[in-house]
Amino acid sequence: MQSIEIRLANTTDAEYITLLGRVTFPQTFGYYFRDKNDLLAYYNRTFSVAKIRSGFENPNNLFWLALVDDLPVGYAKLNSPTRFSSSENICQMQKIYVLQDFLSMKIGLELQNSLLNTAREKGFDKIWLSVPKSNERAINFYGRSGFEKIGDHDFQIGKEHFKFVAMLKGLK
Repeated sequence: MQSIEIRLANTTDAEYITLLGRVTFPQTFGYYFRDKNDLLAYYNRTFSVAKIRSGFENPNNLFWLALVDDLPVGYAKLNSPTRFSSSENICQMQKIYVLQDFLSMKIGLELQNSLLNTAREKGFDKIWLSVPKSNERAINFYGRSGFEKIGDHDFQIGKEHFKFVAMLKGLK
């Protein structure tokens, strides 16, 4: 049986998270991009070791790392506060990414549960997230976890325009 470990990440894990981001983002979203240079520019900007390290320096960010038999296979990020709400007691589940080969192990659920437990411990009343409207698998996953759709928004990467759904969950 494989050993699964979910733990808070630290700056020494920045390289793992960077590599996981560079692999999982195109696995998840790569087919949306007509111009692969837009995709490459985005993850060069978003998933650089320096950018991830600077994320650790922000006290509003927390990262988790998922390991299977000591191999990094996924990560999650909690961010607070958010520009989408004036409430001080709301946070954002900003990222949950798991390598495709490990999705069946329910590591995304374990990452989510760790993130939700920490958000509750920190006293947040609500948590929100954003997911592409076309990603029905993720929308259903979050729906089963008690998240409800609260609105839509757009996001642009290069020439591509994405429609996202915002979802919210109470933590009390």
